[in-house]
Amino acid sequence: MCGRYTLSAGSEAIQQAFALDSAGNWGGPRYNIAPMQPVAVITDRQPKALSLCRWGLVPVWAKDPKIGSRMINARSETAHEKPSFRSAFKRRRCLIPADGYYEWARQGGRKTPMYIQHAQRDIFAFAGLWESWDDPQGKRLNTCAILTTAANARIRHIHQRMAVMVEPADYDLWLAPRELASGEWQPLMKVPRAEQLTYHEVSTQVNTVRNDHPALIAPVQSIKSDLLL
Repeated sequence: MCGRYTLSAGSEAIQQAFALDSAGNWGGPRYNIAPMQPVAVITDRQPKALSLCRWGLVPVWAKDPKIGSRMINARSETAHEKPSFRSAFKRRRCLIPADGYYEWARQGGRKTPMYIQHAQRDIFAFAGLWESWDDPQGKRLNTCAILTTAANARIRHIHQRMAVMVEPADYDLWLAPRELASGEWQPLMKVPRAEQLTYHEVSTQVNTVRNDHPALIAPVQSIKSDLLL
């Protein structure tokens, strides 16, 4: 799964990574992006621009937008058929730029935060779904969810699930303004090879949402070494 991530890159780097016309509305850098916060997305409706959505998908039929807090992730194996996600899977897909994400490994009776990155790219993209929801007063809320899949061999000991990362060569297909056949989208859900990912332990400061600074992604051994100087 994915419950916290980072996007520390500046607007220019994001713009270049995704061949956008503009990325000027990004308010980063961010080192502890959490559910129910605004996040940067590239939607199939505006594939050349960076948009903002709230993380936690609210289905169009929802009565209360608070349901989004339980819809931050969608299982890639079943999202195309689940009532909460199937409409978005058909017609409203997005890329969610990131440069790393956190996962908590169980070690004895405690959970240790790990920071996971793509070993070959400074900026990558989660496969996402987005939705528009209107409240009774007609105010529109755009929300999104991150697709997940079974973890590869490198990450499995940390968590059994991991976020789906879309390869750059597949960006255009994932953002195609049409429903994708199963033979098109299923290959996009494959897990990265073990050597494509790297991770290290980080400080438990990341457990607190209000903490949002570069030290959160520093290897914990570096932090300990700095304290000894």
